[in-house]
This record gives sequence, structure tokens and C-alpha cells, in this order.
Amino acid sequence: MKTLAASVLFLSCATARAQPGTPLPGKGLAQHPFLYCGEWQNRSTSNQTMYIVQGGRVVWSYTNPLKGELGDCSMLSNGNILFSRQFGASEITQAKKIVWNYDAPAGTEIHTAWPVDAGRVLIMQNGSPAKALILRKATNQVEKELALPVRVPTAPHGQFRHIRMTPEGHFLVAHMDLGKVVEYDGDGKPVWSVEAPSAWGAVRLKNGNTLISGNQQGYVREVNRKGETVWEIGKNDLPGIPLYTVQEVSRLANGNTLINNWPGGLPLAEWPKVVQLIEVTPGKKVVWALRDWKALGPASSTQLLDDPGAAERHDLQR
Repeated sequence: MKTLAASVLFLSCATARAQPGTPLPGKGLAQHPFLYCGEWQNRSTSNQTMYIVQGGRVVWSYTNPLKGELGDCSMLSNGNILFSRQFGASEITQAKKIVWNYDAPAGTEIHTAWPVDAGRVLIMQNGSPAKALILRKATNQVEKELALPVRVPTAPHGQFRHIRMTPEGHFLVAHMDLGKVVEYDGDGKPVWSVEAPSAWGAVRLKNGNTLISGNQQGYVREVNRKGETVWEIGKNDLPGIPLYTVQEVSRLANGNTLINNWPGGLPLAEWPKVVQLIEVTPGKKVVWALRDWKALGPASSTQLLDDPGAAERHDLQR
């Protein structure tokens, strides 16, 4: 009974600390400069906005004039921003001029837009068939096409979110609807896989391990080449900061992990109680927890602009 009472007290305190207005670790918007975008703002697929935050305030924003969720965004070395928009992908300057665009064919969706290098983009085109595509931005010519298996070909929305490439040129694919992460070689042959329920994204770390985010289950998991979990944060492992729908996760240069904590499954009125971004040490200490629903929407993809490296050189593990 003492253990039960202690557990109830812990949960009660954790819930209290999670309430809006309660101080959180870090400096809020001033902790890092960052690029930020998120899916399904206000439960709508229109009026979706991404942001640049510097000096503790939003200094730039762009609202997609087309229907579609913003789910993958990267700032390139030239300051342009490459982003997915559900029904296509684009690159925009900070003067808000579109300099590259790809529209998804009818019946397909795109939630990955990742720079292979300065001139090429990797997109994941959900559909029937679902295809990973490497496009040359100058011409939109398809340089490589890889058909990938899915559970329900006629339900593109639930098939994939982020996919990435490894330093070897392999495709690291989070199969959200199949509940696993698979590494495919350049010819589409599976060379490694691990079970991962509702996997939203996966990134290959410099130590050879793979960092995975769990969508509906709300987890962050690092696994080795044997498929063994070597580090993990579960839904209720961070006191007062529950994980809901974990979308992009990043391993930072300082060894910390950045978690995009999306408020999926909650009523819209409950969203302001959710901590959107969480930076946690290897020892699972939260050093930054951002909850600012006045300035920002839900978190799907975040690039810290003070983390050294360039998106198109693949220095950033996100």
C-alpha cells in the first residue's frame, strides 16, 4: 500500500508540474535559435505555418498558402528552407520566394523532404506504389526510385513520415504502418531491420546505432546493430512531461537528444498543456522544455540553428 500511495503522490505532483504557467527547465524561446514546423495546426490542413526563432522571439514565419501539413523542414547553408507540405515539397528563400517545387501526384502524399546535397532532394511519396525518390532540383528529374512495401496501399496518409539516408547511401526507412525500421541498400534490398511500433522517424547515429521515434506509443529508442535497445525514454519517464506522439528526434552535437512532442490524440483545448520540445541529456535529465503555444504550433520537425553543421552535408543527426 505504501508503494501505491507513493506512486499516486508522484503522479499527482508530476501532473501539477505539467500545468501551464509552471516554470520549466531552460530559457524558453531563448534557449536556442531554431527552425520549427508542425503538422495539423489547430487540427486543420490549411493555414500551416513554420517559424524561425532567434533571440527569444519569432523573427520569421511562412504560412503555406496551399492545403497540407508541414512535417519536415531544414535550413540549408544558403539560408533557404526545404520543407514538405503533405501534397508536395518546396524550397523557399527567407524573402519568401519559392525557388524549387514538386507537387505530389493525385492520390499521394509527401512528408519527407531531405537534402541529399546542394542539388538533390530525397522525398518519400506515400501511395500505391509508395516510392522513395531522389530528385535533381534543377530539372525535377528522378535520379533514383525505390518502391517500398506498405500495409495498406490505398491509405497513403499512414504509410511513412520521415525517411533518411545513411553515409553509405542506404535508405533508412521508418515504416509507420508496418511497425518497423528497415535499412535498404541502393538497389532496394533490405540489409537490416528492427521492430519499432508506429515508427515515425529513424536516424543513423555516428556510433552506428539508430535513433527511433514512436508515433502513437510515444517513445524515443536507440538500438544497436543487433536490434538491442541501449537507451530509451518511455511515455512517462520524464517527471511532469509526458510524451504523446513523438515525431522527429535529433541527436545533438553535445550528446543530448531533442524530442518533438506532438499533441496527437488530445482534444484541442488540452494542447496548451503539452510541452512541445524537450532536450534531454544521456542521463535523461531535461535541460530544456519548451511550452509556448502563443508563439508556436505543434512540433513535428525542429532544427537547432546553433548546432554545428549543415543539413546538406548530413552533419545534423535529424
